[in-house]
Amino acid sequence: MSDNVGLSTPRGSGTSGYVQRNLAHLKPRDRGAPYNTKDFDSFKHRQRQPDKEILEHDRKREVEVKVFELRDQLEDEGVDEDEIDKRCDALRKELQAKMNKGGRDAAPRKPLKAHQVHELADAKIKESERLRNALKISKDYEEGSHWKKQEERLRKALEKESSAKKDEE
Repeated sequence: MSDNVGLSTPRGSGTSGYVQRNLAHLKPRDRGAPYNTKDFDSFKHRQRQPDKEILEHDRKREVEVKVFELRDQLEDEGVDEDEIDKRCDALRKELQAKMNKGGRDAAPRKPLKAHQVHELADAKIKESERLRNALKISKDYEEGSHWKKQEERLRKALEKESSAKKDEE
């Protein structure tokens, strides 16, 4: 072997002795932070907004799945095609009315799966809104604003103190 790399001889090792480069090795970076530390607004948490069209499509799809299940069941029972169409249309209209009504009974909520990102985002926004309302936090609340108010009060107190000392002199 050359350059003291690998095995001195491949005999008995069960390999051909061919040495490959480690492609998974990460080289250390020379520079410090790869981001601009002056722009802290980019670090603020921004909640992902769900796509309304995808949510609407999924709701319509749930309705059609239930209609298809009814159609399949009725076809297995041997019901006439016209009767199947009537029942399926009636069920579709009923489910769409419930969906448009938007009540809690519109769709029984099952635990969401990881691939349902828009549903998860919508549920997270609703949960955050409920929590914000429960804790009586205003919509225009800015994170860390209480520290700014406290600093402002301290600055005013120091200004009053310095102005009082100047008045005494």
